[in-house]
Amino acid sequence: MRQKIYVLDDDKKLNSLLKEYLSSFGYEIISFVNPRDFFYRLKKEEPDLLLLDVMLPEMDGFEVLRKFRKEYSIPVIMLTARDDITDKVAGLETGADDYIAKPFEPREIAARIAAVLRRIHPQSENKIKHETVEINFKSREVKVQNKTIDLTTMEFDLLSIFIKNKGRVISRDEITEMIKGDEFEPFNRSVDILVSRLRQKLGDDYQKQALIKTVWGKGYMLIDK
Repeated sequence: MRQKIYVLDDDKKLNSLLKEYLSSFGYEIISFVNPRDFFYRLKKEEPDLLLLDVMLPEMDGFEVLRKFRKEYSIPVIMLTARDDITDKVAGLETGADDYIAKPFEPREIAARIAAVLRRIHPQSENKIKHETVEINFKSREVKVQNKTIDLTTMEFDLLSIFIKNKGRVISRDEITEMIKGDEFEPFNRSVDILVSRLRQKLGDDYQKQALIKTVWGKGYMLIDK
């Protein structure tokens, strides 16, 4: 199941950018521009993590966090336009798990989210099994039908992307962005070649019952049965 992240920020453009970028890592992103809508949704469904802006309409992020912490222990990363140590300390003392100053690099926030989720659920991402494939993220070991197979670094990274995004079509551009390896150059067929190599090592026969499906004109998808 995809991990769900709520974003509470009144900057609609930033919300849209975060949703587009973080979705490529397999997260389900739901955005809110005001605390009222956020708390209403929270009663119906809880997220795995909250990205919380300090400057908000109706009540500021610290007040939202205090109210939130009365009922929920869900991890929170606070966002602010000010790189102020006072704000940082206040956020952490109120119950934030981490703090990021705007503007930030998208890769930084993705890394911070992954780090916080690993601390909260240290075993949740160590091993995942899908069909006949078992992947151990800690040891970077992959087994097919209980037999260990050898993958290159990029093949392992590609398999990790598919496993964490199973059931979702991932475009070639997204794969290139997430891997960013030396083998990748603009306008070549590196992604297709890498997918082909991975299929071969997994024993994935796309002509019969494919594990990794080609979605013509869009990209690739790990079949979620």
